[in-house]
Amino acid sequence: MTSSGTTSDGTGPGAGGPQPAWELLLPAVAAPARQRGRSLQGALREAVRTGRLTPGTRLPSSRELAADLGVSRGLVTEAYEQLTAEGYLRSGRGSGTWVGGAARAAAPGVRDLAPRAPGAGVRVDFRPGTPDLSLFPRAAWGAAQRAVLAELAHRQLGYPDPRGLPELRGALAALLARRRGVVADPERLVVCSGVAQATTLLGFALRARGHGMVGIEDPGSPEHGRLFAATGLDTVWLPVDDEGLVPGPLAASGVRAVVVTPSHHFPSGIAYSAERRAALLDWARRVDGFVMEDDYDGDFRYDRAPVGALQGLDPERVAYAGSVSKSLAPGMRLGWMLVPGALLDEIAERKRTMDLGNPALDQAVLARFVSGGGYDRQLRRCQRAYRERRDALVAALARHFPGTRVSGIAAGLHIIARVPPRYGPTERFLALADAAGVALRPLEEYGTERPDDGAVRLVLGYAHLPETEIARGVALVAGAYEEERG
Repeated sequence: MTSSGTTSDGTGPGAGGPQPAWELLLPAVAAPARQRGRSLQGALREAVRTGRLTPGTRLPSSRELAADLGVSRGLVTEAYEQLTAEGYLRSGRGSGTWVGGAARAAAPGVRDLAPRAPGAGVRVDFRPGTPDLSLFPRAAWGAAQRAVLAELAHRQLGYPDPRGLPELRGALAALLARRRGVVADPERLVVCSGVAQATTLLGFALRARGHGMVGIEDPGSPEHGRLFAATGLDTVWLPVDDEGLVPGPLAASGVRAVVVTPSHHFPSGIAYSAERRAALLDWARRVDGFVMEDDYDGDFRYDRAPVGALQGLDPERVAYAGSVSKSLAPGMRLGWMLVPGALLDEIAERKRTMDLGNPALDQAVLARFVSGGGYDRQLRRCQRAYRERRDALVAALARHFPGTRVSGIAAGLHIIARVPPRYGPTERFLALADAAGVALRPLEEYGTERPDDGAVRLVLGYAHLPETEIARGVALVAGAYEEERG
């Protein structure tokens, strides 16, 4: 090892003590070439979680570690950048890379955004929330169903564990750990009917622990507030800026639980900064509270690898929820929640009394689809299609509404478009679009902020629209604007 590869307890290449912590990365770089980058990131992430690399440990430079491991410098640089974005590492200009202080290991042992149906006269619907349902893998899903029906034991058709079939919980835990960087204990994974039911289950558990209110992002999904209200909890809007949830208003709010979308904030499209991730978890520990992470579209990032889930930094404070609504179809009503140990018994019991568990046959088919690689193939297929459609929408806006700014990261199934003030005000722009048969949603529907700069801010969904329809929809609105202008 090089001289800078020294752990916080002084062990290193010249020390007579234990092997330096970087040695545990060697099996990761022995993976096949196409998997090596992700394997290296996973091993480094796990080393931080388990305490093998303690907060404050200075890491070797990317050049030195690459030489020690026998891999390209770019591979190490990418791993450092990814884990810095997730909050596991921190770096500063000229000061190197260090293990951050946000990550906590697990203790031993133990929104419905779907748009309304298009009304009469709607020719192109840009309202967000729906994937392309024509991409559902009917043939592969049918094959999995036939195989499951042929092999499923009779006893597995009885009342299931309310947390979900063990086969599905195991398959999902492996998938989420690999793709989203979570701490995924199958015993803490609860299969549920989408993120909506996960939110409701968490709300009941929080209410039972004495919580009276929950914080939600502003802007954010109003559906979160409606679901928590159904469990008897009030909601408090908390402002989000370009880095994430703002710490000051959060601390002053009096809430001890919040729901956030840190990997791709809905609707603004930002990814929480590493500093805001750390601050949020510090707040949760300080108030003995909890964070619900709604990872509604975390698999869809188009310019780089997705930022890992917040839950991986502190699985005892973060309840992580996701579903197949954006990757397969919302009508399947299949999702999951990784539950902090302190809430597991209450949430599992609530799930039991609510519906006795999700249908066993559907769970068994999804387990086979995931474990057989079908789900990964589906994600790749969707990712290609949605990236192309996002590009088509951005290009159409630039062509027909010059000066339009698209904010947020290149990810997900929607964009935020700020159309210049000369096309405003918002009410006029929406009226013109409606007259042209184009359904739009303004950003102001998703929070309390009402900027007065005259710009038109839109939340535009694109995943469900072919590229030709995207171009046609934008052109229709532009045509209506030009016609009114004379």
